Amino acid sequence: MSKQDTSVLTPVLRIDFPRAERLGRGKIMLLEHIRETGSISAAGRAMDMSYRRAWLLVSALNSMFKEEAVSSQRGGKQGGGAVVTPFGEELIRRFRAMEEKAETAFSEELAWLESNRNPDAAPAGGSLTDPAPRS
Repeated sequence: MSKQDTSVLTPVLRIDFPRAERLGRGKIMLLEHIRETGSISAAGRAMDMSYRRAWLLVSALNSMFKEEAVSSQRGGKQGGGAVVTPFGEELIRRFRAMEEKAETAFSEELAWLESNRNPDAAPAGGSLTDPAPRS
């Protein structure tokens, strides 16, 4: 479920914490990019977001748990950097495992939805509050 194919119905996992904190695929993807690049700014760029936005998401992640998911070092002679901590690695692993379990658990219902969906339907974007189309 981690690599989303837009032609297939896919459940999206989001965990809502008290105090309006959330854990979802965006923060997990950011952790994965930090792991790959060793940099919060490079990870943000890979996701087409500003360094500030990426830093705020990392800060939110680190404050959600007893242990930090990302450890960062300010620039200097060696330059700055960031590393996903062992806790962050476990967080990624467990979140991805939950996604796989959700996909497996919903597979029968997703197959039913897929067999009954209109392949010619307009792309998503409308809402229940949109006015009905005029004829």
